[in-house]
Amino acid sequence: MYDYLVVGSGLYGAIFAHEAKRFGKSVLVIDKRPNIAGNIYTESVEGIHVHKYGAHIFHTNNREVWNYINQFAEFNRFTNSPVANYKGELYSLPFNMYTFNKMWGVVTPEEAAAKIAEQRKEITGEPQNLEEQAISLVGRDIYEKLIKGYTEKQWGRDCKKLPSFIIKRLPVRLTFDNNYFNALYQGIPIGGYTQMVSNMLNGIDVRLGVDYLEYKAELDALAKRVVYTGPIDAYFDFKLGTLEYRSVRFENELLDQPNFQGNAAVNYTDRETPWTRIIEHKWFEFGKDQDGNDLPKTVISREYSSEWKPGDEPYYPVNDGKNGKLYIEYRKLADAEQNVIFGGRLGEYKYYDMDKTIEAVLAMTKKELV
Repeated sequence: MYDYLVVGSGLYGAIFAHEAKRFGKSVLVIDKRPNIAGNIYTESVEGIHVHKYGAHIFHTNNREVWNYINQFAEFNRFTNSPVANYKGELYSLPFNMYTFNKMWGVVTPEEAAAKIAEQRKEITGEPQNLEEQAISLVGRDIYEKLIKGYTEKQWGRDCKKLPSFIIKRLPVRLTFDNNYFNALYQGIPIGGYTQMVSNMLNGIDVRLGVDYLEYKAELDALAKRVVYTGPIDAYFDFKLGTLEYRSVRFENELLDQPNFQGNAAVNYTDRETPWTRIIEHKWFEFGKDQDGNDLPKTVISREYSSEWKPGDEPYYPVNDGKNGKLYIEYRKLADAEQNVIFGGRLGEYKYYDMDKTIEAVLAMTKKELV
């Protein structure tokens, strides 16, 4: 019998399994997908590491997390500097002096600050929704061109019906800094995320193509404890109702040309373009293979946001009041499960960046294993 059955081989499950093995525990990891690494899975196409389930850029200000993850991969110096395309007009993201110059012709930080201050005036009092929050941060012009259409495509809801906190972490800078993340450490693992997760799972039993919920009784019998990283409502057979998610569909193309858009990420911020963004994967690794050679082809992915339905891949929890209350009820059921730990983005119904996932699982392993 194993000490732990870990359901899901994404970042949370793989790190728990690694730490449990380090503490001398026996571990079996299962995943219903045919591959390890969950949503950070990368596959090699023409020498390009394609982020199969959407772009993942590692970033953190936590030195402990950075040192931890560097055990499993060396990271390159990729800096996330997306571009916004509004009907053929290109703007810098995050919002910075390049953006303000293109939008208004302003040249100095003082002029930009004055323009934003003037446009903020229409919001009085505490912002009540995403639209008001965005206007209070950057003004009406930037909201209309660079936030509204993109956000409504992403969430499938009117900005007036979305909570303000979704956009509170939006970076706004009166400098010419194009680095999207306010992070001390960032990059992409050299060799891809799949190799990184494979290094975490080295020496651990892994079974792929196994649906835990379909064979739950017999799988539970294999281990003393279960670490479950799947959807919390699915674990309880949706008996209290279904938690809502947003899903993402990808249209991938291999192009016989060296450069499609000149940047890893271009967001399409008008409402009319059906996709939210296009990722050109080779630029996460500067357009070169592992030997430093220029890659002659390119792979692009158009991302389409959609409402989740059973059978789709759940990506983003819809953290509104209704879903929050339902999650609390499921959490009570989870807390009553004697030998099951619920963790990760789906197990905790929470949008986790990768560094926060690592913080969460390491905190949990300290309680569980030490």
